[in-house]
Amino acid sequence: MSLRLPRDLRNRHLFMLDAVLLGLCTLVAYVVRFEGFDWGPAHLHTAIAYIAVTVPLKLGVLLYVGLYRRLWRFAGVAELEHILVATAISASIAGLVGAALLPGLGITPYRVPLSVLFIDACLSAGAVALPRLFIRLLGRRTQWRRLETARRVLIVGAGAAGEIIVKELLSHPQLGLNPVGFVDDDRSKHGHRLADLPVLGSLASIKDLVLRYDVEEVIIAMPRATGAVVRQVVKAAMEAGVQTRTVPGIFDIISGRVAVASLREVEIQDLLRREPIQTDLEQVRVLATGETVLVTGAGGSIGSELCRQLARLEPAQVLVMGHGENSIFDVMAELAERYPHLDAVPIIGDVRDRERMRRVFERYRPYAVFHAAAHKHVPLMEENVCEAITNNVLGTRNVAELSAEYGAEHFVLISTDKAVRPTNVMGATKRVCEQIVQEVAESTGRNFVAVRFGNVLGSRGSVVPTFLRQIQTGGPLTVTHPEMRRYFMTIPEAVQLVLQAGAIGKGGEVFVLDMGEPVRILDLATDLIRLSGLEVGADIEIRFTGSRPGEKLYEELFFDSESALPTDHPKVLRARNGALPIGLGTMVDLLVDGARHGWTDEHLRALLVRLVPEFRVKDLEIEVDVEIVRA
Repeated sequence: MSLRLPRDLRNRHLFMLDAVLLGLCTLVAYVVRFEGFDWGPAHLHTAIAYIAVTVPLKLGVLLYVGLYRRLWRFAGVAELEHILVATAISASIAGLVGAALLPGLGITPYRVPLSVLFIDACLSAGAVALPRLFIRLLGRRTQWRRLETARRVLIVGAGAAGEIIVKELLSHPQLGLNPVGFVDDDRSKHGHRLADLPVLGSLASIKDLVLRYDVEEVIIAMPRATGAVVRQVVKAAMEAGVQTRTVPGIFDIISGRVAVASLREVEIQDLLRREPIQTDLEQVRVLATGETVLVTGAGGSIGSELCRQLARLEPAQVLVMGHGENSIFDVMAELAERYPHLDAVPIIGDVRDRERMRRVFERYRPYAVFHAAAHKHVPLMEENVCEAITNNVLGTRNVAELSAEYGAEHFVLISTDKAVRPTNVMGATKRVCEQIVQEVAESTGRNFVAVRFGNVLGSRGSVVPTFLRQIQTGGPLTVTHPEMRRYFMTIPEAVQLVLQAGAIGKGGEVFVLDMGEPVRILDLATDLIRLSGLEVGADIEIRFTGSRPGEKLYEELFFDSESALPTDHPKVLRARNGALPIGLGTMVDLLVDGARHGWTDEHLRALLVRLVPEFRVKDLEIEVDVEIVRA
């Protein structure tokens, strides 16, 4: 390491100051030792020689350890450790020089007294530390002056994340946030200080502390806090009339998406009324590591997240397939930026085009296929029955059969809880898709499975983005029915379920995530309004519009004929479908032909009822005789 003197002017001043103070420390040590200036000529000679030799040595040690390359205005524990190390090393060298080297070489008549060496070491440590501490204090006073006009914030969570947040806020006054203290439910922390701020009380005291300390914002510094804890904090902050923000989750930090100290608004994903579910991604490496994988519908919310999580499993190749070029372009750009070594292949194609799909399978021969391409919006599919059938049913049959024909070992269909006793065309077509996958799995012995999702929070077209858009325009928030309930899961949970199902499936099963109790849509709407700093009724109205065509109040996860069985994962359930309808292939052919040739919606719904007897269609009077229609 170079001992070159740094060019920074402040550090040059420190260098000169250290040279003077270190010499004075030795003189003061002699004065203390002899209780005055009457040392005698021999000791005076020894002192001068000792100073002449050890001061340059001490400065050299300080240079070597790097004390002149640091910004002391922002000094912390690491800088203190460097000071202690540097002064300990320099004291040891100085002691060796004064006690043995100088008298041994005959340079001085006496050795330096041991008491002088001890006092000199202590004074030298103080002489090095105090000027730097003074610089640090000046920097803090400047920060404090700038923070006097900043927004006062209360930190929830007196742990590692809370300490990091406080240090970031104090180091960056331009953020305009001034932390005043912590709250934490760990009573052993109450009355103590962290990052020089007091731990003021428990989470239950948030409202009182906000009023007492004029707090204007609450920051939740608990990345792994449960939904119940987050709701408690948000409710208390809302009652006190202040805003709430939170640090990012641990997955975002590890993946490099955000910095540890980044803050974001509390989102509805934080308020799941259950613990977030984690799955074993190591177990799913058999699906992708070193293999070619195909994702259909890769431009959608689920498909794009599948591509991201598959990229982390180090596949040989990811086939990013979708019908819309813009969404595929966006996914490819993100993958190229975040995973520069990933071999990602963009494929623009329609799963309904069997010949196009055949060329894709013939060229790339994927090892695992994740089929996320589908039409999913219930009201739209009620008005476009032909499209629902051709895209969902025909598309799934094409991809599943070609996967088996070209040797894919794993196939996962993205299905929906709306496939259980469906009351709409979208759910009915998805049930037919499950039957198709089951038939291919049973006829080939391959690991072809389906997964049923609840509502995916944050996905395109889902309820949360719709509510947020309505809030931004001043409302009202439209809820179809006050008792409308749905199962909810996050996008990462949904994608991990897909991967887990592909890894543990044996073929023909349906997998479902244990999502806890269904949540009222009305409660989600109320939470989002409050999280936006508004009041229900006073600022934003909630309006009930009535159930839409095909909607039901409650979704179900399994048919009565299905037996839900546990798996190796405590939150993933497996169900074996019942017996397939007789003549499934013929019925599917007829259904697809009818959709292609423009049969009426009533006839197509009647055919769906033949395939899915549980499909409940209101006022359907048409009865389709399959043999007559075929003729």
